[in-house]
Amino acid sequence: MPRPNSPAPTIDSVKQLQELKARNRWRRQLRYFYHRFVRIQGKPEAIARGLAAGVFAGWFPLFGLQIILGIAIATAVRGNKIMAAAGTWVSNPFTYVPIYAFNFQVGQWVLRSGQESYGFGGLQSWQEVMSLGADFLFTLVVGCFVVGIVGAIVSYFAGLRIVRYVRQQQQLRRCQKRLKKQL
Repeated sequence: MPRPNSPAPTIDSVKQLQELKARNRWRRQLRYFYHRFVRIQGKPEAIARGLAAGVFAGWFPLFGLQIILGIAIATAVRGNKIMAAAGTWVSNPFTYVPIYAFNFQVGQWVLRSGQESYGFGGLQSWQEVMSLGADFLFTLVVGCFVVGIVGAIVSYFAGLRIVRYVRQQQQLRRCQKRLKKQL
């Protein structure tokens, strides 16, 4: 019930309140995912292997199948499946075009193929990409494989270092809490 002397809310104050709620919602979500990441069970090496498997799968143009491929690779290398699924998020609808254009360029460089000109501007569907031919797809897949391997190696060592650091910080905080209780 509004107070008798309080002014009526303005449109600007309502918009500001909505923006504040949206920001708080994002912060809660990020905090939630951070806590989920921190509490992932398993050895740091297994978590890093899962991340690397997901990052590797994320570089391939297998829309909708990247998570499945990442989990399958993580299973094969005894990696963490949750981190494999998260690792595939290196590519998303906003980053598909630049990632695959870069992968194609890497594929051309690795295969030392000529600078064929493909009309990327008018591509609207996967069928149109398929119509460009097997050479285009082979070049793209080679580029994806090379970039995926590099990304997997980098993400493995970065992930391993991060997981070890986070766990060391957790252990340090637990020890500090125990010391405070004893004092």
